[in-house]
Formats: sequence, C-alpha cells, structure tokens
Amino acid sequence: MKPLHKIIVTISLLAGCAERDKHGNVLDTPTAGTITITADESLRPLVDAEITAFEGIYHNAHINVTYTSEGAAIEFMLNDSARLTFVTRTLADVEAKVLSDQKIVSTHRTLATGGVALIVNRQNPDTLIQLRELKKILLGEVNSWTDLRKESPSLPIEVVFDQPNSGIIRFLNDSLVAIENLPKNCFAVNGNSAVVEYVSQNPRAMGLIDVSWISDRDDSTANSFLNSIRVLGISRDSVFYQPYQAYIAQGKYPLRRHVVMISREARAGLASGFMAFIASDKGQRIVLKSGLVPATMPIRIIEVNHEPL
Repeated sequence: MKPLHKIIVTISLLAGCAERDKHGNVLDTPTAGTITITADESLRPLVDAEITAFEGIYHNAHINVTYTSEGAAIEFMLNDSARLTFVTRTLADVEAKVLSDQKIVSTHRTLATGGVALIVNRQNPDTLIQLRELKKILLGEVNSWTDLRKESPSLPIEVVFDQPNSGIIRFLNDSLVAIENLPKNCFAVNGNSAVVEYVSQNPRAMGLIDVSWISDRDDSTANSFLNSIRVLGISRDSVFYQPYQAYIAQGKYPLRRHVVMISREARAGLASGFMAFIASDKGQRIVLKSGLVPATMPIRIIEVNHEPL
C-alpha cells in the first residue's frame, strides 16, 4: 500500500471511530463541533468576548448564540433548542422539574458578578439616587424629577429597560421591591443599546442596563455610551457608589447580581468545554477586562492616595 493510501485509510478509521448520535451524526467534543446557546441580551458584551476568545483558540469550535430576554433564553434551553444558557439567576423549581422529567441533570456555574446600572441624559443634573427613591419610582409613587429634588428639571420620569420579559426587572422585583404591575411611565425597548440611545436623546428618561455595556474602558462602544449618558451613583444610606469593579467586588454597589451558566449537556461536549474555558484563567481574565468581577480568580484592589507627598 502506498503511503498516501495509508494516510487516507488512517483518517477514515479515525472518522469511523468518532462518537455519533442516534442519527449517525458525528457528535461535538469539548473543543470542536457546532452548538447553539442562548443568553440574556443584557450579557451580550461579556458572552461575545468569551466566544471570540474560545473560537480563536479552538478553530474547529463554532458557537451560535441567540440573544433574547432572560425568560426566553431559559425556555430555549429547557426545550432543547439550546445546549447552554447565560442568565443572572438559577433555575426555579418548576424549571428544574422540566429537565428532571427529561432525565437531564442541569449544571450551574457562576462565572462573574456584575450588576445593574442606572443611567440618565447628560442634561439631567441628577447624578445620585437613593434605593428608597428608586423603589418609589418603580411603584409609581414618584413620577417627576422635581419630586426627587427641587432643583431638578420639571419633567416627568420615564423608566426604560431592555426587554418586555426583562431579567433586569425580574432582578429588581426579587431583590429590591415586589412589583405587581409596573407604572405607565415604565416601558421596554429592544435591548441595552436601545436603552442607551433612548436615554441619550430624552432628558426625562432613566435607563436600566447591565454594567457590562459601560464597564470595559478599552471598548469603543462602551466609551461611546459613556460619552452620551450619565451613570448614577446609588446609595443604601448616605454613601453613594457607581458600578465600578472594586465596589462590586467589595459588595458596596447596591445593585450587584451574578452571571450564571446553565447547561443541559449530558456528556462532555462543546458546552462543557466552553464552560471549562470560561472558568479557566484565560476565561476569567476576559471577565476581569470586561469590568466585571471574576468568580474563580482573585482580583487586586489598589487604593490610590491623592494627598501630596
């Protein structure tokens, strides 16, 4: 047998030994193949960065991602339309039961801690807000900027968020105030970038976005957003904090939330490989660069003394 024929036969044998599904299709591995995943649209900057890095290292890996609302992202995964989802909560009991009825044991893993940022138009002189004031706004008890501060513009407050089935609103409902029905001045647009655009054009608006959209100072999109809006400092008592990485890490920023990966994969496939990469040093450094707090590696907080020597 000629050497070239030997090589072809060897490749054919290796291909024949590849693991296949019940339809005879070659299954993906932890570093190769194609899968579909979903993610809460508010997490797009972080998820995009992780996918780009992973596919840049493993050229035979292809991850197709659908960005949608938190509820829809989880629903896709439960219905086996996606192998993996990125959201900011764990599964509810009723959702976990959907998987257990399918004989699937889900895997949960926290990859980062981020938060929700409150943004206003650059013409708005308000730069600070108390949590109790935010509660009153979401309950419809405060409707005008002058209700917060007399020197504020005499404009009604419009609260704009990212999706009709928003994970941000769900987070505030769970952690800040129980909201049966949002007041009429609260409405959804189509994603976090649309929230920033609306707020940048409307002095009366206050927007709710994920901090990952404005926390990577090396990202041109984040810097463009920061130049078009103001980020509010938030306080539980008398000290106000903006969503800086250090304040999130120290637990001082009031609207902190975790970013969670949930997989339905029952074997060591591409979803498992991608999760392992994100939890590794390389994946966690991407979290760090994104301005969020990594889950599995320490970060260094440096306090700068501005007093003259």
